[in-house]
Amino acid sequence: MRVLAVLCGVLVFSGCSAVSQADAPLPQPEKLRVELLETRPHDPGAFTQGLELADGALYEGTGREGYSTLRRVDPVTGVVQQRADLPADHFGEGITVIGDKIWQLTWQQGLALRWDRQTLTQTGQASYEGEGWGLCHDGNRLVMSNGSDQLTFRDPGSFAVTGSVTVRRAGAAVGNLNELECVNGVVWANVWQTDEILRIDPASGAVTGTVDASGLLRPEQKEGADVLNGIAAIPGTDEFLVTGKLWPALFRVKFVPVRQD
Repeated sequence: MRVLAVLCGVLVFSGCSAVSQADAPLPQPEKLRVELLETRPHDPGAFTQGLELADGALYEGTGREGYSTLRRVDPVTGVVQQRADLPADHFGEGITVIGDKIWQLTWQQGLALRWDRQTLTQTGQASYEGEGWGLCHDGNRLVMSNGSDQLTFRDPGSFAVTGSVTVRRAGAAVGNLNELECVNGVVWANVWQTDEILRIDPASGAVTGTVDASGLLRPEQKEGADVLNGIAAIPGTDEFLVTGKLWPALFRVKFVPVRQD
């Protein structure tokens, strides 16, 4: 009986330990802020939905039916060097550059448009279910958002689904994932209707960092401007270009840790 009592005590103790570990809170993401390095011009008529730098050129996808475009822009002056208009009934969304082509999503048309990067002429398309919001390329696969808490992985050639992951912050699902940027093994995502940018581990879906990007626009610049949307990593640096829908400025920034006093 004494041996049995000891064994029961060990089991009870072990069980309590297991419960304690399961109930332990998940780590909170690192808090980051924007360090502003430079303010550059941006077309205030551009309803920015996708933004990416490649070989010194800034590619921008814009939205709204009847106004959606794909553009090549001078990243310093903001001058639109070349543009292609989408069909009037298409609402353009996120873009990504892969070699000599560009994929561009549409919001509710269920179509991904494939463009020739040099001429900005459409060379094909692929269909998908649901809405299209953000898109980036991690070097091997496409990563796509649809406004939910899901990131979908796709083949960069066929656009076929190859997997998905749920994005969670400290265990809680995070929705409204919008424009995306893939760089250095992580995914950066705008959260629609907020000034927040998330750093996401695409393997687990865990949010590892949150950026407070508020305060970029001066008060006089906010009139007529819509939400933050647009992240483009500057190759070879730890810097980014960020902007928003109908924003009159493009900002060169770094995402740096918030100092804990």
